[in-house]
Amino acid sequence: MNSYEKIYNIVKKIPKGQVATYGQIARLAGNPRWSRVVGYALHVNPDSSKIPCHRVVNRYGELSKAFAFGGQQAQRMLLEMEGIEFLQDDRVELEKYQWQP
Repeated sequence: MNSYEKIYNIVKKIPKGQVATYGQIARLAGNPRWSRVVGYALHVNPDSSKIPCHRVVNRYGELSKAFAFGGQQAQRMLLEMEGIEFLQDDRVELEKYQWQP
């Protein structure tokens, strides 16, 4: 299994209404130094209906400026549809919504 497949398998496990960080996905995939690799993998997501890349945010709970499927507003909308609320500064409150596998 290559690095992207490992990443996709982890991202598929993030439940609706929760988020994970790039670093968290990297650690769970076996290499804590893969945060950027996670971003690259999600940018070329082959199946967004099965690999919910919109549930991945940065370590501060910020949305991706390069969200491949419509930009930050699309990512925010998808998260809000799952019940995730945003702080006044447009971040996800990680203490409340971060996935704890």
